[in-house]
Amino acid sequence: MGRCLVWSVVILACAVFVGLRLNALNHLSLASRELKRNHLHKCHPIKGIEFGAEDITILRDGLAILSTGLKYPGMPSYSDDPGKIYTLDLLDPDLTPVPLHIEGELDQKYFNPHGISVFTDEKDGSIYLFVVNHPHHKSQIEIFQLFEEKKSIVHLKTIKHNLLHNVNDIVAVGVDRFYATNDRYFQHDYEGLNMLVTILGLAWCNVVYYSPDEVKVVAKDISSANGINISPDHRYLYVSDILDHEIDVLEIQKRDFLVFVKSINVDSLCDNIEVDLDTGDLWLGCHPNGAKIALDNPNDPPGSEVIRIKNIHSDQPIVSQEYEDDGNVVIGSSVAARYEGKLLIGTVYQRALCCDLR
Repeated sequence: MGRCLVWSVVILACAVFVGLRLNALNHLSLASRELKRNHLHKCHPIKGIEFGAEDITILRDGLAILSTGLKYPGMPSYSDDPGKIYTLDLLDPDLTPVPLHIEGELDQKYFNPHGISVFTDEKDGSIYLFVVNHPHHKSQIEIFQLFEEKKSIVHLKTIKHNLLHNVNDIVAVGVDRFYATNDRYFQHDYEGLNMLVTILGLAWCNVVYYSPDEVKVVAKDISSANGINISPDHRYLYVSDILDHEIDVLEIQKRDFLVFVKSINVDSLCDNIEVDLDTGDLWLGCHPNGAKIALDNPNDPPGSEVIRIKNIHSDQPIVSQEYEDDGNVVIGSSVAARYEGKLLIGTVYQRALCCDLR
């Protein structure tokens, strides 16, 4: 009788624990959030971008670079073609995306671009494009040199390392140096274990610093490290902890280590981070209801949200919603990037929008 009682208590405790964790998972994914519409003036799809623009970054001259065609475990994909990198001249009224020709030794058949970053060498003005690539669902970093006039990128090198095992995004800080986020603890071959880590609420993800001389973890205890970017003065890094609905501010110290400064609640699952070089504002492409992304129900599609953070280093940062859609116009926003009076909104697997902020 005593043994039966013990087992009953154990089973009850396990049931209570599982119930609590499932309720926590419901909160993490914002599954109960109702999607609304808060549209900007004059938004229109960018013709030619049909299979996502997961990440977008904009050069000072108004040339936007788009990473398209991502195929990622657990996410829908509607194209069997390799991914592509496009440019979009935001000073051109036609806004016609141009695919960049890839030169060099890269297996383009399995090119699967994800997060991107650009570094301009002040010595000679050379522009380097860093791309997170997932051939066969592995993670590696490709470094290209961009030639705007030739509409091409030349592949320079591929970087692989066991610490760069589930890279989501990247920010370049030199011609061969960068910070990168790992959004999962186990590799993609063990998605069941990654789901268990999420259910248990284990903050096992991290930020990795890479240089030819040293590769190291510089920030950890993150639930899921997603987007990453750097402040205009290169003193701070911003990291989106997507499952905690927060943007972490980290100060860059000596030897490239990071010191936690603060977290800012955004009440959404924010993906990539773009930094306005003029104002320092953060623009975030976010998923207002993560459960709908996993379900992928065409009758109840996941929506999109753009969040802006002003005065992020002040005692009272201003967090504002700049755009929201219930999935009728745009599905699964992952990035938002501003240039002058235009705002580009990219998605994981659908279309991209250009909106007029004026």
